[in-house]
Amino acid sequence: MSDLPKRVRILEEGPREGMQIEKGPIPTSRKIELIDSLSETGLEQIQVTSFVSPAAVPQMADAPEIVAGFKRKPGVRYTGLWLNDKGLERAIATQKLDIRGSLSLTASEKFLLRNQKRTLVQNVEAVRSMIGMFNHYKVPINRASIMAVFGCNFEGDIPVSRILDLIQTFHDLADEHKFKLEVLSLADTMAWATPGSIRKVVGAVRDKYPDLQLSLHLHDTRGMGIANAYAGMEMGVAIFDAAVAGLGGCPFASHSGASGNVCTEDLVFMCHEMGIETGIDLEKLIESALLAEQVVGHPLPGSVMKGGSLNKLREKVKASMAANA
Repeated sequence: MSDLPKRVRILEEGPREGMQIEKGPIPTSRKIELIDSLSETGLEQIQVTSFVSPAAVPQMADAPEIVAGFKRKPGVRYTGLWLNDKGLERAIATQKLDIRGSLSLTASEKFLLRNQKRTLVQNVEAVRSMIGMFNHYKVPINRASIMAVFGCNFEGDIPVSRILDLIQTFHDLADEHKFKLEVLSLADTMAWATPGSIRKVVGAVRDKYPDLQLSLHLHDTRGMGIANAYAGMEMGVAIFDAAVAGLGGCPFASHSGASGNVCTEDLVFMCHEMGIETGIDLEKLIESALLAEQVVGHPLPGSVMKGGSLNKLREKVKASMAANA
């Protein structure tokens, strides 16, 4: 327990990744309502939308309206996602988002072809182009991510050596273009990770790149999300992406079952019960989770939103014992 981090940063992605997989129309006003609710929970970062092709991801067609509509709360960073130069230009044009440079490579070529219609070589060249765009707009670059790290529905298990090679590619690009890579996100895009593979991959990365700060992006398709997060914490990871109420999933992953992200309130609950700080008000987060379920109009997989926190039960028991004393 002493090896676990004392504080964990949780980056909320529900409004973006959560909405992208929803099939039915969701009013823009309701998406904004969820973002504003999340802003009151103590979360320090919320990814609000994605600037991608509406033809590929119809739920993101209202990205500009979403950004225009939500209320910024001091102390909260609001981010968006983009995959190319055009998307970045659209995000910058809003003049409301916190724009930071983040680069992305994918460990599975078959998934990359489905998701972005690019080969691995083309992926690296696209990253070079993105670096040029960031430099043109004077956007600082300090973060990178690798998708499909732990396995792929179309390619199977991913060799750890490939992950290490991709990290070296990022370092080479950083040296070439004079920026410092501070945080690397390892994404379990298609929910292949288990606690064993988390320890294996994170351990290998730690051994070769001990100064690199790691983040985990986890999915819960096979119920491993929280277990994988705990395994990551045991390996010293202290930054996690999550989605309120377990929203979300990748529309290009071809899952037959649930495909949501690791649930924000479940992750916060686990951290708090272990004495790990998050800075998040769990009760307010549960309210946001219940709202998320109303917004999408169907049950969501989060557990704590249904069972509640233990603090309320502790208070109820304490009050009952005091009354009967």
